[in-house]
Amino acid sequence: MNNLLKISSHQTWLSLSSAQLSSTLSSKLPSKLSSALLATLLVTVLTACNGTSSEQPSSSKGAHGEAVEVEPEKGPNRGRLLKDGDFTLELAIFETGVPPEFRAWATIDGKALSPVDVDLNIKLTRLSGQSGGKVDDINFEPKGAALRGDMVIVEPHSFVVTITATHNGVTHTWEYDNFEGRTKIETAVAEALEIGTTVAGSVVIQETVSVYGRITTNRERQRNITARFDGVIKSVSASLGERVRKGQTLATVESNESLQLITIVAPMKGVITQRNANAGEQTDGRQLFTIIDTGSVWAELSVFPADLAQVKMGAPVSITDTTSGHTVSGKISQINLMTQADQSVNVRVVLDNQKGLLRPGRHVNAKITVGNHAAALAVKRTGLQAFRDFTVVYAQIGEEYEVRMLELGLQAGEWAEVLGGLESGTRYVSENSYVIKADIEKSGASHDH
Repeated sequence: MNNLLKISSHQTWLSLSSAQLSSTLSSKLPSKLSSALLATLLVTVLTACNGTSSEQPSSSKGAHGEAVEVEPEKGPNRGRLLKDGDFTLELAIFETGVPPEFRAWATIDGKALSPVDVDLNIKLTRLSGQSGGKVDDINFEPKGAALRGDMVIVEPHSFVVTITATHNGVTHTWEYDNFEGRTKIETAVAEALEIGTTVAGSVVIQETVSVYGRITTNRERQRNITARFDGVIKSVSASLGERVRKGQTLATVESNESLQLITIVAPMKGVITQRNANAGEQTDGRQLFTIIDTGSVWAELSVFPADLAQVKMGAPVSITDTTSGHTVSGKISQINLMTQADQSVNVRVVLDNQKGLLRPGRHVNAKITVGNHAAALAVKRTGLQAFRDFTVVYAQIGEEYEVRMLELGLQAGEWAEVLGGLESGTRYVSENSYVIKADIEKSGASHDH
């Protein structure tokens, strides 16, 4: 592993390009391993070797020389202690009964200072596409024995913290990193892991109802064929299952009355699905052939009462054959008035089947579009992940990735409406976001409270 890595003061990064890394791993593996498994191994290398550290705590050497992270020193209010000579500032994120905000307490030589005697300002530089980053500028005012920030600290609590405190004309400054849900992956490695990104923006979300059913023959494309006159069947030239063309001869019959030969022809193209005719038999007015045109079929779908009110004639439908996976589109052409034994109602979709990919009798799943919702901002549901108690996506800024906690609205199809937590135009991870989640989780990064 030491030959694959180089260590910086802040993070462990892969020193090899993705191609070199893939080649190195591939040379050690059987040639038949899939690219998906190779990607998994790349994730393992990242998980083992690539990490971020929340707040960039100081470190010391353990018994064997390895780096040991040291937690920031805490004060009586569970805040971080910042010291400069005899002046100490305790800074905490306070969120008991209120939205998250900064609270601070100052002492000198261990004695509490009145908050009115301290001028405090904090700047939070966030990860963003803006030059220099997005900055929250927080001023403070007295609140009991503490200083209270004048701004809610929005999620994620991930930023560079710059602090300026002035007391008796003396200014004290500190700066530290307070990162959570953030990691860095080199572009070449991200490409090797097939991490896909999309720019968040407005979309029209289709609201759908999921139903099931099966493919049946289009009974409007079925013909039952009989002889016009009773007689003896002299010859039969069509077989069961044979595909015939319109006008093709199926049989000849000799009329019992006139003794003339009558030719029976196919009234349309299709498949012979029933044959009740053999040479030498009397027709006796019976049905001799059945032809079905399989170039058009029906999808008979079952809609349950809870969804029926939303389903309208002409509604678009996406239908997937559960056997082959083949998907086709159509529109509802009929809604049955009769309720089935299971309380469902059948609806019908006429489908083009000129290629013969839809076979009558096969089961299908379908999504009926029941409405369109214009979302000002939406993300792909494939990018959603869980982070603490939030649903998030990972914003991409250069080679860095960071959580964005989302307030979600309608979720339908491939899209999830975003009501808050993400800015329009943000590039986010939409494919293989689990890679980012795994890399962040193994780092154990959490924000300072």
